[in-house]
Amino acid sequence: MPASKRKVSSEAPSAPSAPGKIPHTALYQEVAERLRQRIFAHQLAPGDWIDEQALAADFGISRTPLREALKVLASEGLVTLKPRRGCYVTEISERDLDDIFPLMAMLEGRSAWEAASRLQDEDLARLEEIHARLEAHAASGQVDGFFELNQDFHRLIQEISGNRWLLQLAQDLRKVLKLTRMHSLTVDGRLEQSMAEHQAVMAALRARDATAAEHAMRDHLLAGRRAIARISTQRNPPG
Repeated sequence: MPASKRKVSSEAPSAPSAPGKIPHTALYQEVAERLRQRIFAHQLAPGDWIDEQALAADFGISRTPLREALKVLASEGLVTLKPRRGCYVTEISERDLDDIFPLMAMLEGRSAWEAASRLQDEDLARLEEIHARLEAHAASGQVDGFFELNQDFHRLIQEISGNRWLLQLAQDLRKVLKLTRMHSLTVDGRLEQSMAEHQAVMAALRARDATAAEHAMRDHLLAGRRAIARISTQRNPPG
């Protein structure tokens, strides 16, 4: 047989993995996502100790992928690893909120600037559709529905910006904010105020006015922080 010809293996190709099975290399990622959902639902509340043995038994896995998952969550700020004490769900303080919101305002303001600068008609149509649904939720006082859809609205603006670094940083901070049980929409009048702020953002985007979009988004985020501060004061009045 000519040396240039490639030998064809007679071995049968390996069988594909069974559908629904999680590849071993992705197991820790699936575990991390399941833990995120428990944390966001406050099934694992801020300050809770992570019982690794119980969770590993619950998930039917060894502690190795669980510990890898916890490292991922620690890098996102959702859990805190304490030497010789174990792992805890991160608690968010008022100081943390004071630090996080200005950062979010800066990042999301920049996202709005970049989105307005490169906005295409099809992008605007997608934003208009979400915005119309937000208006419907606001009109009917559906706070929970507005809150969830609001996350989609902000993420879409970040995606339209085309800056994957901004998207990653902004989304990581939004994950951390989900650790607090408070969100600004529970303040009386905040739902209507937030809708007005969204309208200002949309007006700037429609006009492709990058500077106005950035300012409107920054104002929107900082107003959210002030509303949460009011909730905290109401729950824990001075004196």
